[in-house]
Amino acid sequence: MKQFAVLIVWCCLSSLRLSAGHFEFTSDIGIAYEQATSLRFNDARLTLHQVRRHDPNNLLIYHIENYIDFLTLYLNQSEADYKRLKKNQEARLIKIQTGNSESPYYLYAQADLRLQWALVKLSFGEYLAAFNDISKAHKLLQRNQEKFPDFILNLKDLGVLHALAGTIPDSYKWSAKVLGGLEGSVAQGRKELKTALQLTRQYNSPFKAEIAVMYAGILLYLDNDGNAAWQVLQSADLQPRQNPLHCYVLASVAMRSQRNDQAIELLKQCPRGAEFASAPYLDFMLGLAKLRRLDSDAGAWFYKFLAHQRSNHGVKETYQKLAWIALLQGNTAGYREHMQSVLTNGKSNTGADKDALQEARAARIANVRLVKARLLFDGGYYQKAYDVLQELSAPVFQETAHHLEYFYRLGRILHGLGRYDEALEYYQKAIEQGRQTSYFFACNAALQAGLIHELRRHHDKAREYYRLCLSMHPNEYKAELHQKAKSALERLP
Repeated sequence: MKQFAVLIVWCCLSSLRLSAGHFEFTSDIGIAYEQATSLRFNDARLTLHQVRRHDPNNLLIYHIENYIDFLTLYLNQSEADYKRLKKNQEARLIKIQTGNSESPYYLYAQADLRLQWALVKLSFGEYLAAFNDISKAHKLLQRNQEKFPDFILNLKDLGVLHALAGTIPDSYKWSAKVLGGLEGSVAQGRKELKTALQLTRQYNSPFKAEIAVMYAGILLYLDNDGNAAWQVLQSADLQPRQNPLHCYVLASVAMRSQRNDQAIELLKQCPRGAEFASAPYLDFMLGLAKLRRLDSDAGAWFYKFLAHQRSNHGVKETYQKLAWIALLQGNTAGYREHMQSVLTNGKSNTGADKDALQEARAARIANVRLVKARLLFDGGYYQKAYDVLQELSAPVFQETAHHLEYFYRLGRILHGLGRYDEALEYYQKAIEQGRQTSYFFACNAALQAGLIHELRRHHDKAREYYRLCLSMHPNEYKAELHQKAKSALERLP
Protein backbone atom coordinates (compact mmCIF):
# COMPACT_ATOMS: atom_id res chain seq x y z
CA MET A 1 0.00 0.00 0.00
CA LYS A 2 2.83 2.39 0.93
CA GLN A 3 4.62 1.61 -2.35
CA PHE A 4 1.41 2.27 -4.28
CA ALA A 5 1.04 5.66 -2.57
CA VAL A 6 4.62 6.54 -3.43
CA LEU A 7 3.93 5.57 -7.05
CA ILE A 8 0.87 7.84 -7.14
CA VAL A 9 2.85 10.77 -5.72
CA TRP A 10 5.67 10.17 -8.24
CA CYS A 11 3.19 10.12 -11.13
CA CYS A 12 1.59 13.33 -9.93
CA LEU A 13 4.95 15.06 -9.65
CA SER A 14 5.96 13.79 -13.07
CA SER A 15 2.73 15.14 -14.50
CA LEU A 16 3.42 18.53 -12.93
CA ARG A 17 6.94 18.54 -14.33
CA LEU A 18 5.67 17.68 -17.82
CA SER A 19 3.05 20.43 -17.73
CA ALA A 20 5.39 23.06 -16.28
CA GLY A 21 6.61 25.82 -18.52
CA HIS A 22 9.73 25.19 -20.54
CA PHE A 23 12.15 27.26 -22.60
CA GLU A 24 12.92 26.07 -26.11
CA PHE A 25 14.21 28.34 -28.88
CA THR A 26 12.34 26.51 -31.62
CA SER A 27 12.32 27.47 -35.30
CA ASP A 28 8.95 29.23 -34.78
CA ILE A 29 10.31 31.19 -31.82
CA GLY A 30 13.27 32.12 -34.02
CA ILE A 31 10.92 33.36 -36.74
CA ALA A 32 8.96 35.44 -34.20
CA TYR A 33 12.22 36.91 -32.87
CA GLU A 34 13.32 37.87 -36.39
CA GLN A 35 9.92 39.40 -37.11
CA ALA A 36 9.89 41.37 -33.85
CA THR A 37 13.40 42.74 -34.37
CA SER A 38 12.53 43.83 -37.90
CA LEU A 39 9.52 45.80 -36.57
CA ARG A 40 7.02 43.41 -38.21
CA PHE A 41 5.05 43.27 -35.00
CA ASN A 42 1.77 41.99 -36.45
CA ASP A 43 3.59 39.09 -38.11
CA ALA A 44 5.42 38.34 -34.85
CA ARG A 45 2.16 38.31 -32.88
CA LEU A 46 0.59 35.94 -35.42
CA THR A 47 3.57 33.59 -35.21
CA LEU A 48 3.43 33.64 -31.41
CA HIS A 49 -0.30 32.90 -31.56
CA GLN A 50 0.50 29.80 -33.63
CA VAL A 51 3.19 28.76 -31.12
CA ARG A 52 0.62 29.03 -28.33
CA ARG A 53 -1.59 26.56 -30.17
CA HIS A 54 0.97 23.77 -30.57
CA ASP A 55 3.50 24.63 -27.82
CA PRO A 56 1.50 26.54 -25.17
CA ASN A 57 3.98 25.98 -22.33
CA ASN A 58 6.98 27.47 -24.18
CA LEU A 59 7.69 30.50 -21.99
CA LEU A 60 9.98 32.13 -24.54
CA ILE A 61 6.71 33.40 -26.00
CA TYR A 62 6.70 36.04 -23.26
CA HIS A 63 10.31 36.99 -23.91
CA ILE A 64 9.61 37.69 -27.60
CA GLU A 65 6.44 39.58 -26.67
CA ASN A 66 8.58 41.80 -24.51
CA TYR A 67 10.85 42.63 -27.44
CA ILE A 68 7.76 44.03 -29.19
CA ASP A 69 6.85 46.25 -26.22
CA PHE A 70 10.45 47.35 -25.74
CA LEU A 71 10.98 48.36 -29.36
CA THR A 72 7.57 50.03 -29.55
CA LEU A 73 8.33 52.23 -26.55
CA TYR A 74 12.03 52.84 -27.14
CA LEU A 75 11.59 53.96 -30.75
CA ASN A 76 8.38 56.00 -30.39
CA GLN A 77 8.62 57.26 -26.78
CA SER A 78 4.82 57.43 -26.52
CA GLU A 79 3.65 58.26 -23.02
CA ALA A 80 0.21 56.80 -23.77
CA ASP A 81 1.73 53.51 -24.94
CA TYR A 82 3.97 53.43 -21.88
CA LYS A 83 1.04 53.75 -19.51
CA ARG A 84 -0.80 51.02 -21.40
CA LEU A 85 2.06 48.54 -21.68
CA LYS A 86 4.11 48.86 -18.51
CA LYS A 87 1.81 46.47 -16.60
CA ASN A 88 3.08 43.69 -18.87
CA GLN A 89 6.48 43.58 -17.17
CA GLU A 90 5.34 42.03 -13.91
CA ALA A 91 2.79 39.74 -15.59
CA ARG A 92 5.47 38.30 -17.87
CA LEU A 93 7.97 37.88 -15.06
CA ILE A 94 5.42 35.86 -13.10
CA LYS A 95 4.83 33.62 -16.13
CA ILE A 96 8.55 33.08 -16.73
CA GLN A 97 9.16 32.27 -13.06
CA THR A 98 6.84 29.24 -13.38
CA GLY A 99 9.24 27.63 -15.85
CA ASN A 100 11.97 25.03 -15.59
CA SER A 101 14.60 26.53 -13.28
CA GLU A 102 17.27 24.20 -14.68
CA SER A 103 17.12 25.85 -18.09
CA PRO A 104 19.75 28.54 -18.83
CA TYR A 105 16.90 30.67 -20.18
CA TYR A 106 15.09 30.68 -16.83
CA LEU A 107 17.21 33.38 -15.14
CA TYR A 108 18.41 34.93 -18.39
CA ALA A 109 14.91 35.68 -19.71
CA GLN A 110 14.00 37.38 -16.43
CA ALA A 111 17.19 39.46 -16.50
CA ASP A 112 16.87 40.45 -20.15
CA LEU A 113 13.24 41.43 -19.66
CA ARG A 114 14.21 43.64 -16.70
CA LEU A 115 17.02 45.27 -18.70
CA GLN A 116 14.68 46.09 -21.55
CA TRP A 117 12.23 47.73 -19.17
CA ALA A 118 15.08 49.55 -17.41
CA LEU A 119 16.04 51.22 -20.69
CA VAL A 120 12.43 52.20 -21.28
CA LYS A 121 12.03 53.59 -17.77
CA LEU A 122 15.23 55.63 -18.09
CA SER A 123 13.90 57.22 -21.28
CA PHE A 124 10.68 58.15 -19.43
CA GLY A 125 12.52 59.59 -16.43
CA GLU A 126 11.70 56.81 -13.93
CA TYR A 127 15.28 56.52 -12.74
CA LEU A 128 14.78 54.77 -9.39
CA ALA A 129 12.60 52.05 -10.93
CA ALA A 130 15.08 51.65 -13.79
CA PHE A 131 18.11 51.25 -11.52
CA ASN A 132 16.16 48.80 -9.37
CA ASP A 133 15.53 46.66 -12.47
CA ILE A 134 19.20 46.91 -13.46
CA SER A 135 20.30 45.74 -10.02
CA LYS A 136 17.95 42.76 -10.09
CA ALA A 137 18.97 41.89 -13.64
CA HIS A 138 22.64 41.94 -12.68
CA LYS A 139 22.08 39.54 -9.78
CA LEU A 140 20.09 37.18 -11.99
CA LEU A 141 22.82 37.21 -14.62
CA GLN A 142 25.54 36.56 -12.05
CA ARG A 143 23.66 33.51 -10.79
CA ASN A 144 23.07 32.30 -14.33
CA GLN A 145 26.74 32.73 -15.22
CA GLU A 146 27.70 30.60 -12.24
CA LYS A 147 25.23 27.85 -13.21
CA PHE A 148 25.78 28.04 -16.99
CA PRO A 149 29.18 29.60 -17.72
CA ASP A 150 29.00 28.53 -21.39
CA PHE A 151 25.64 30.20 -22.07
CA ILE A 152 26.58 32.91 -24.58
CA LEU A 153 23.66 35.25 -23.93
CA ASN A 154 24.87 35.88 -20.37
CA LEU A 155 27.85 37.74 -21.86
CA LYS A 156 25.56 39.88 -24.00
CA ASP A 157 23.80 41.51 -21.07
CA LEU A 158 26.71 41.36 -18.61
CA GLY A 159 28.93 43.07 -21.18
CA VAL A 160 26.58 46.02 -21.46
CA LEU A 161 26.16 46.30 -17.68
CA HIS A 162 29.88 46.09 -16.94
CA ALA A 163 30.73 48.64 -19.66
CA LEU A 164 28.24 51.16 -18.30
CA ALA A 165 28.99 50.57 -14.61
CA GLY A 166 32.22 52.55 -14.57
CA THR A 167 30.83 55.51 -16.48
CA ILE A 168 27.77 56.44 -14.43
CA PRO A 169 27.57 60.27 -14.42
CA ASP A 170 27.97 62.10 -11.11
CA SER A 171 24.35 63.23 -11.32
CA TYR A 172 23.35 59.57 -10.91
CA LYS A 173 25.75 58.77 -8.06
CA TRP A 174 22.77 58.32 -5.76
CA SER A 175 22.06 55.14 -7.73
CA ALA A 176 25.12 53.39 -6.28
CA LYS A 177 23.16 52.11 -3.28
CA VAL A 178 20.35 50.86 -5.51
CA LEU A 179 22.77 49.12 -7.87
CA GLY A 180 24.49 47.37 -5.01
CA GLY A 181 27.47 45.31 -6.12
CA LEU A 182 27.34 46.21 -9.80
CA GLU A 183 30.90 47.02 -10.84
CA GLY A 184 32.80 46.84 -14.06
CA SER A 185 34.71 48.73 -16.72
CA VAL A 186 34.41 49.56 -20.38
CA ALA A 187 37.34 47.22 -21.09
CA GLN A 188 35.58 44.34 -19.32
CA GLY A 189 32.28 44.93 -21.06
CA ARG A 190 33.94 45.35 -24.45
CA LYS A 191 35.80 42.06 -24.01
CA GLU A 192 32.64 40.19 -22.97
CA LEU A 193 30.66 41.51 -25.92
CA LYS A 194 33.48 40.77 -28.34
CA THR A 195 33.67 37.21 -27.04
CA ALA A 196 29.89 36.83 -27.29
CA LEU A 197 29.96 38.12 -30.87
CA GLN A 198 32.73 35.72 -31.89
CA LEU A 199 30.86 32.78 -30.39
CA THR A 200 27.52 33.70 -31.96
CA ARG A 201 29.19 33.97 -35.36
CA GLN A 202 30.91 30.63 -34.82
CA TYR A 203 27.62 28.91 -34.02
CA ASN A 204 25.51 31.08 -36.36
CA SER A 205 23.31 32.17 -33.47
CA PRO A 206 20.13 34.14 -34.27
CA PHE A 207 21.33 36.70 -31.71
CA LYS A 208 24.51 37.63 -33.60
CA ALA A 209 23.06 40.83 -35.10
CA GLU A 210 21.75 42.03 -31.73
CA ILE A 211 25.12 41.41 -30.08
CA ALA A 212 26.96 43.14 -32.94
CA VAL A 213 24.76 46.22 -32.45
CA MET A 214 25.52 46.29 -28.71
CA TYR A 215 29.25 45.86 -29.30
CA ALA A 216 29.23 48.65 -31.89
CA GLY A 217 27.39 50.87 -29.40
CA ILE A 218 30.14 50.45 -26.82
CA LEU A 219 32.80 51.27 -29.44
CA LEU A 220 30.90 54.33 -30.64
CA TYR A 221 29.55 55.92 -27.47
CA LEU A 222 32.10 54.89 -24.84
CA ASP A 223 35.30 54.35 -26.85
CA ASN A 224 34.60 57.26 -29.22
CA ASP A 225 35.59 55.05 -32.17
CA GLY A 226 33.00 55.49 -34.91
CA ASN A 227 35.13 53.78 -37.54
CA ALA A 228 35.50 50.62 -35.45
CA ALA A 229 31.74 50.61 -34.76
CA TRP A 230 31.02 50.95 -38.47
CA GLN A 231 33.35 48.07 -39.33
CA VAL A 232 31.67 45.80 -36.78
CA LEU A 233 28.27 46.51 -38.32
CA GLN A 234 29.56 46.03 -41.85
CA SER A 235 30.45 42.45 -40.97
CA ALA A 236 27.21 41.81 -39.08
CA ASP A 237 25.09 40.83 -42.10
CA LEU A 238 22.51 43.54 -41.40
CA GLN A 239 19.72 44.03 -43.94
CA PRO A 240 18.84 47.75 -43.98
CA ARG A 241 16.64 47.47 -47.10
CA GLN A 242 14.48 44.78 -45.46
CA ASN A 243 14.71 45.71 -41.78
CA PRO A 244 13.95 49.26 -40.54
CA LEU A 245 15.72 48.57 -37.24
CA HIS A 246 18.91 47.59 -39.07
CA CYS A 247 18.55 50.76 -41.15
CA TYR A 248 18.17 52.84 -37.98
CA VAL A 249 21.30 51.34 -36.41
CA LEU A 250 23.48 51.68 -39.50
CA ALA A 251 22.31 55.23 -40.21
CA SER A 252 22.88 56.25 -36.59
CA VAL A 253 26.50 55.07 -36.70
CA ALA A 254 27.00 56.56 -40.16
CA MET A 255 25.83 59.97 -38.92
CA ARG A 256 28.28 59.80 -36.03
CA SER A 257 31.27 58.65 -38.06
CA GLN A 258 31.46 61.19 -40.91
CA ARG A 259 29.39 59.10 -43.32
CA ASN A 260 26.46 61.46 -43.74
CA ASP A 261 25.98 60.78 -47.46
CA GLN A 262 25.77 57.05 -46.72
CA ALA A 263 23.26 57.72 -43.94
CA ILE A 264 21.04 59.59 -46.38
CA GLU A 265 21.13 56.73 -48.89
CA LEU A 266 20.36 54.21 -46.14
CA LEU A 267 17.40 56.19 -44.85
CA LYS A 268 16.02 56.85 -48.34
CA GLN A 269 15.99 53.10 -48.99
CA CYS A 270 14.59 52.19 -45.57
CA PRO A 271 11.56 49.90 -45.91
CA ARG A 272 8.24 51.51 -45.07
CA GLY A 273 4.69 50.25 -45.23
CA ALA A 274 1.78 48.72 -43.36
CA GLU A 275 3.70 45.53 -42.51
CA PHE A 276 6.14 47.51 -40.36
CA ALA A 277 5.48 49.30 -37.07
CA SER A 278 5.46 53.08 -37.20
CA ALA A 279 8.94 54.56 -36.67
CA PRO A 280 8.64 58.32 -37.33
CA TYR A 281 12.10 58.97 -35.87
CA LEU A 282 13.54 57.57 -39.11
CA ASP A 283 11.95 60.55 -40.89
CA PHE A 284 13.55 62.91 -38.39
CA MET A 285 16.92 61.28 -39.00
CA LEU A 286 16.61 61.71 -42.76
CA GLY A 287 15.63 65.35 -42.31
CA LEU A 288 18.62 65.92 -40.02
CA ALA A 289 21.08 64.18 -42.36
CA LYS A 290 19.79 66.21 -45.29
CA LEU A 291 19.96 69.45 -43.30
CA ARG A 292 23.59 68.72 -42.43
CA ARG A 293 24.25 68.54 -46.17
CA LEU A 294 22.20 71.72 -46.61
CA ASP A 295 19.72 69.94 -48.90
CA SER A 296 16.72 72.07 -49.83
CA ASP A 297 14.14 69.35 -49.06
CA ALA A 298 15.22 68.67 -45.46
CA GLY A 299 12.21 70.48 -44.00
CA ALA A 300 9.69 68.12 -45.61
CA TRP A 301 11.03 65.21 -43.54
CA PHE A 302 10.81 67.19 -40.30
CA TYR A 303 7.18 68.03 -41.02
CA LYS A 304 6.53 64.37 -41.77
CA PHE A 305 8.04 63.45 -38.41
CA LEU A 306 5.80 65.96 -36.60
CA ALA A 307 2.73 64.63 -38.41
CA HIS A 308 3.31 61.05 -37.28
CA GLN A 309 5.09 61.40 -33.93
CA ARG A 310 2.80 60.32 -31.08
CA SER A 311 4.93 61.61 -28.22
CA ASN A 312 6.64 64.80 -27.09
CA HIS A 313 10.10 63.31 -27.64
CA GLY A 314 12.19 65.28 -30.17
CA VAL A 315 9.48 67.83 -30.91
CA LYS A 316 11.36 70.86 -29.58
CA GLU A 317 14.50 69.86 -31.46
CA THR A 318 12.49 69.44 -34.65
CA TYR A 319 11.06 72.95 -34.45
CA GLN A 320 14.57 74.24 -33.76
CA LYS A 321 15.80 72.59 -36.96
CA LEU A 322 12.89 74.11 -38.90
CA ALA A 323 13.88 77.48 -37.44
CA TRP A 324 17.43 76.97 -38.68
CA ILE A 325 16.15 76.15 -42.16
CA ALA A 326 14.23 79.44 -42.17
CA LEU A 327 17.36 81.27 -40.97
CA LEU A 328 19.50 79.75 -43.72
CA GLN A 329 16.90 80.98 -46.22
CA GLY A 330 17.11 84.51 -44.82
CA ASN A 331 13.64 84.27 -43.27
CA THR A 332 14.07 85.73 -39.77
CA ALA A 333 10.29 85.91 -39.23
CA GLY A 334 10.06 82.19 -39.93
CA TYR A 335 12.95 81.59 -37.53
CA ARG A 336 11.12 83.41 -34.72
CA GLU A 337 7.85 81.62 -35.50
CA HIS A 338 9.42 78.17 -35.23
CA MET A 339 11.30 79.18 -32.08
CA GLN A 340 7.97 80.16 -30.55
CA SER A 341 6.80 76.62 -31.37
CA VAL A 342 9.83 75.31 -29.46
CA LEU A 343 8.54 77.12 -26.38
CA THR A 344 4.98 75.82 -26.65
CA ASN A 345 5.37 72.26 -27.97
CA GLY A 346 7.01 69.08 -26.74
CA LYS A 347 9.04 68.43 -23.60
CA SER A 348 12.69 68.98 -22.72
CA ASN A 349 13.65 65.49 -21.54
CA THR A 350 16.67 65.03 -23.80
CA GLY A 351 19.86 67.05 -24.21
CA ALA A 352 18.90 68.07 -27.75
CA ASP A 353 15.41 69.21 -26.68
CA LYS A 354 16.94 71.16 -23.77
CA ASP A 355 19.40 72.79 -26.16
CA ALA A 356 16.51 73.84 -28.41
CA LEU A 357 14.56 75.24 -25.46
CA GLN A 358 17.54 77.23 -24.23
CA GLU A 359 18.01 78.78 -27.68
CA ALA A 360 14.32 79.66 -27.84
CA ARG A 361 14.32 81.22 -24.37
CA ALA A 362 17.35 83.34 -25.25
CA ALA A 363 15.07 85.18 -27.70
CA ARG A 364 17.96 86.16 -29.97
CA ILE A 365 18.60 85.46 -33.61
CA ALA A 366 21.19 82.73 -34.05
CA ASN A 367 24.26 83.59 -36.11
CA VAL A 368 23.62 82.13 -39.54
CA ARG A 369 27.28 81.34 -40.27
CA LEU A 370 27.73 79.55 -36.96
CA VAL A 371 24.59 77.52 -37.64
CA LYS A 372 25.78 76.61 -41.14
CA ALA A 373 29.25 75.69 -39.88
CA ARG A 374 27.74 73.56 -37.11
CA LEU A 375 25.53 71.66 -39.54
CA LEU A 376 28.33 71.03 -42.02
CA PHE A 377 30.66 69.93 -39.23
CA ASP A 378 28.07 67.53 -37.79
CA GLY A 379 27.73 66.04 -41.27
CA GLY A 380 31.48 65.51 -41.55
CA TYR A 381 31.90 68.17 -44.26
CA TYR A 382 34.86 69.71 -42.47
CA GLN A 383 36.45 71.72 -45.26
CA LYS A 384 33.12 73.33 -46.22
CA ALA A 385 32.51 74.17 -42.56
CA TYR A 386 36.00 75.70 -42.28
CA ASP A 387 35.40 77.82 -45.38
CA VAL A 388 32.17 79.16 -43.89
CA LEU A 389 33.91 80.32 -40.72
CA GLN A 390 36.80 81.82 -42.68
CA GLU A 391 34.27 84.21 -44.19
CA LEU A 392 33.96 85.67 -40.67
CA SER A 393 37.11 87.81 -40.79
CA ALA A 394 38.09 89.05 -37.31
CA PRO A 395 34.69 88.07 -35.94
CA VAL A 396 33.19 90.24 -33.24
CA PHE A 397 30.07 88.95 -31.51
CA GLN A 398 27.88 90.83 -29.10
CA GLU A 399 26.55 87.60 -27.61
CA THR A 400 28.84 85.63 -25.27
CA ALA A 401 27.36 82.38 -26.54
CA HIS A 402 28.24 83.24 -30.15
CA HIS A 403 31.77 84.25 -29.14
CA LEU A 404 32.36 80.97 -27.30
CA GLU A 405 30.77 78.89 -30.01
CA TYR A 406 33.07 80.40 -32.63
CA PHE A 407 36.18 79.25 -30.73
CA TYR A 408 34.67 75.87 -29.93
CA ARG A 409 33.31 75.25 -33.43
CA LEU A 410 36.54 76.23 -35.16
CA GLY A 411 38.41 73.92 -32.78
CA ARG A 412 36.09 71.03 -33.67
CA ILE A 413 36.47 71.67 -37.40
CA LEU A 414 40.27 71.86 -37.24
CA HIS A 415 40.19 68.70 -35.13
CA GLY A 416 38.19 66.98 -37.85
CA LEU A 417 40.67 68.17 -40.48
CA GLY A 418 43.53 66.67 -38.48
CA ARG A 419 45.07 70.07 -37.72
CA TYR A 420 45.50 69.18 -34.06
CA ASP A 421 47.82 71.96 -32.85
CA GLU A 422 45.49 74.65 -34.19
CA ALA A 423 42.48 72.81 -32.77
CA LEU A 424 44.06 72.76 -29.31
CA GLU A 425 44.61 76.53 -29.46
CA TYR A 426 40.93 77.17 -30.11
CA TYR A 427 39.81 74.59 -27.55
CA GLN A 428 41.96 76.39 -24.97
CA LYS A 429 40.32 79.74 -25.83
CA ALA A 430 36.87 78.17 -25.43
CA ILE A 431 37.90 76.70 -22.06
CA GLU A 432 39.46 79.89 -20.70
CA GLN A 433 36.53 82.09 -21.65
CA GLY A 434 33.70 79.64 -21.10
CA ARG A 435 34.50 77.44 -18.11
CA GLN A 436 32.58 79.66 -15.70
CA THR A 437 29.50 79.88 -17.95
CA SER A 438 26.53 77.52 -18.19
CA TYR A 439 27.21 76.73 -21.86
CA PHE A 440 28.56 73.33 -22.88
CA PHE A 441 31.29 74.67 -25.18
CA ALA A 442 34.12 74.73 -22.62
CA CYS A 443 33.20 71.34 -21.17
CA ASN A 444 33.20 69.65 -24.56
CA ALA A 445 36.33 71.55 -25.62
CA ALA A 446 38.12 69.99 -22.64
CA LEU A 447 36.84 66.54 -23.62
CA GLN A 448 37.96 66.98 -27.23
CA ALA A 449 41.38 68.29 -26.18
CA GLY A 450 41.76 65.18 -24.06
CA LEU A 451 40.96 63.01 -27.08
CA ILE A 452 43.69 64.68 -29.12
CA HIS A 453 46.26 64.16 -26.37
CA GLU A 454 45.09 60.55 -25.95
CA LEU A 455 45.54 60.01 -29.69
CA ARG A 456 49.08 61.39 -29.38
CA ARG A 457 49.69 59.13 -26.38
CA HIS A 458 50.18 62.15 -24.10
CA HIS A 459 48.32 60.29 -21.38
CA ASP A 460 49.04 62.64 -18.48
CA LYS A 461 47.86 65.62 -20.51
CA ALA A 462 44.78 63.68 -21.62
CA ARG A 463 43.91 62.90 -17.99
CA GLU A 464 44.26 66.58 -17.14
CA TYR A 465 41.69 67.58 -19.75
CA TYR A 466 39.28 64.75 -19.01
CA ARG A 467 39.30 65.76 -15.34
CA LEU A 468 38.81 69.38 -16.38
CA CYS A 469 35.75 68.27 -18.35
CA LEU A 470 34.38 66.57 -15.23
CA SER A 471 34.93 69.73 -13.18
CA MET A 472 32.54 71.75 -15.33
CA HIS A 473 28.75 71.57 -15.05
CA PRO A 474 27.01 72.98 -18.13
CA ASN A 475 23.25 73.15 -18.43
CA GLU A 476 23.31 71.10 -21.65
CA TYR A 477 24.75 67.65 -22.34
CA LYS A 478 26.43 67.40 -18.94
CA ALA A 479 25.61 63.74 -18.30
CA GLU A 480 26.69 62.67 -21.80
CA LEU A 481 29.97 64.63 -21.67
CA HIS A 482 30.83 63.42 -18.18
CA GLN A 483 30.10 59.82 -19.12
CA LYS A 484 32.49 60.08 -22.08
CA ALA A 485 35.18 61.67 -19.90
CA LYS A 486 34.82 58.92 -17.29
CA SER A 487 35.02 56.27 -19.98
CA ALA A 488 38.16 57.90 -21.39
CA LEU A 489 39.84 58.03 -17.98
CA GLU A 490 39.01 54.38 -17.43
CA ARG A 491 40.62 53.23 -20.69
CA LEU A 492 43.85 55.21 -20.31
CA PRO A 493 46.85 53.05 -19.29
